[in-house]
Amino acid sequence: MLRSRLFLLAPLLIFLALAYLIPFLGVMRWSVTLPEPGLGQYKTALTDPLVLSVIWRTVRICALVTVLAVAMAYIVTLLWVRGGPVMRLFVELCILIPFWISVLTRAFGWLALLSNRGIINTWGQDLGLLAEPLTLVRNEFGVVLGMVHFLIPFAVFPLASGMRAVDERVLLAARGMGASRARVFWQVFVPMTKTGIFGALLLVFVFALGFFVTPALLGGGRSVLVAELIWLRIFQSPDWGLGAAISVIMMVAIGLLLMLTMKYAKGPGR
Repeated sequence: MLRSRLFLLAPLLIFLALAYLIPFLGVMRWSVTLPEPGLGQYKTALTDPLVLSVIWRTVRICALVTVLAVAMAYIVTLLWVRGGPVMRLFVELCILIPFWISVLTRAFGWLALLSNRGIINTWGQDLGLLAEPLTLVRNEFGVVLGMVHFLIPFAVFPLASGMRAVDERVLLAARGMGASRARVFWQVFVPMTKTGIFGALLLVFVFALGFFVTPALLGGGRSVLVAELIWLRIFQSPDWGLGAAISVIMMVAIGLLLMLTMKYAKGPGR
């Protein structure tokens, strides 16, 4: 039985090794060999003020995006799981249609909507609501807005799994004991969906850490995140060693984060 399972998994393991492991080992080699052998690039990555500021900005923006995306996704998922047939169909379309649109198209869509000559500023000035165009892109606001919009559908599925696992009898028992709808929701329903919330937070945060296109277009070079910094170091400046070192540090940090969160999710003693 074990051999048959390994045989079935072999194509996937070979693909993962070719597509991820071997390239990552090459990046690790660059980090300790370019421009000269040693750990100097790691020291630079962990002490350079520019790199540290970009890492801090990345963590801060990703944390904010994660909270906003999961909070909005919770409302969407609640309507999807517990709404009527028409509402479910409408929400399903709202969840699935974004997957058919590329991240590049979405980012240009936000530029068309939010730029100084975009729809919002043009209509606002034509209607006399705005004296000057609002700065809605090429800053952190635009980056956060674009990332939240992209990541909401990804948070829906773990939340839906958690909500569908809720035992309706518990909710009915709480209502039968005199609890209000709001109290049942906040003190019974939400805690019973914490597994889905936790999975959504983890998925969205890890996904956000690797964002490149949306921050590059909507940030306009003024809100550089770590993925864009790595691209700049490798493709725009002859500093492949530092770019590789930052990549390895981020991979290790994400791996440790996943290990800690999985350990927390399993609980003590498991």
